[in-house]
Amino acid sequence: MPRAGLTPDAVVAVALEAIDDVGSEALTLAEVAARAGVKVPSLYKHVASLEVLRTAVATAATRELAHELRMSAVGVSRAEALDRLCRTYRSYALRHPGRYAATQRAPLPGESRDDAHARAAAEVQEVVSATLRGYDIADDDQLVDATRALRAALHGFCALENGGGFAMPVSVEQSFARLIAGLDRMLSTWSS
Repeated sequence: MPRAGLTPDAVVAVALEAIDDVGSEALTLAEVAARAGVKVPSLYKHVASLEVLRTAVATAATRELAHELRMSAVGVSRAEALDRLCRTYRSYALRHPGRYAATQRAPLPGESRDDAHARAAAEVQEVVSATLRGYDIADDDQLVDATRALRAALHGFCALENGGGFAMPVSVEQSFARLIAGLDRMLSTWSS
């Protein structure tokens, strides 16, 4: 019989907490079971496998990120929307390093756009696209290119920062502000 209070959602919640401590790739069923106060076999009543749990964790983390990004950009556009989106993205990565890493997990081959993880990724993309459209980027190909450039810049910065890669004596805040200003200038001329 399943432990009282333990549900698939509760297992995912425990796993979300765990990955911020141990890292996304280090997540194990043993770690989740220990934190949930159960034995590993008990988890199988709620999740079919570690891979299924990782997908559920990636989905939940991506939904969290999408929600935070959406809330940050409400009612603003262009440079202010970009600034808020970038700062919210970075804040999420710093507050939740394991969850952030899980958001980078691409949907598995064979996952359709109707699958929960693919839908969560599409939610993030919708917020990013809306922000980029504020720069009059309407062409689909240009929107994809701009999205890739923005994502590469933000992920690169966040991955380096989370990995301790910014040990130089210049303010990281200053560097990030300059990155955002550079992205704004780049996007302002993207459709030219």
